[in-house]
Amino acid sequence: MKRILLTIATLVMMPFMTSACGMGEQTPEGYENVPVEHAMQQWKEGMMPFLFLDVRSQEEYAQGHIAGAMLIPVDELAGRMNEVPKNRQVYVYCHSGKRSARASALLASHGFTRIENIVGGIEAWKQAGYPVEK
Repeated sequence: MKRILLTIATLVMMPFMTSACGMGEQTPEGYENVPVEHAMQQWKEGMMPFLFLDVRSQEEYAQGHIAGAMLIPVDELAGRMNEVPKNRQVYVYCHSGKRSARASALLASHGFTRIENIVGGIEAWKQAGYPVEK
């Protein structure tokens, strides 16, 4: 009977346990590629401490970014990794996903374990109709 109850409890809790992270494709470099919808879900729910990391240029950031995003251009990231918290989920994005993949790999290679690269970047975010601020 205990085993049945435990199995039922696990099945009921599974959607809640997987909603925070682990929803994307794990890369060999040690980060996940996640769809923009997953990042938006976390942004709306605010259920766990997370950070959006924008790795575009200052000019691109000024043209529109995700509210509350931290800007560290990818070319500066190696020297500014101490500004990225290791104890939070980090959603990395750029314009379309190439620079953010490079930044995600860099962070993962330096011991960051909660890195998720937003597939399609800010363009996918805007195409989905999600808000940006200037």
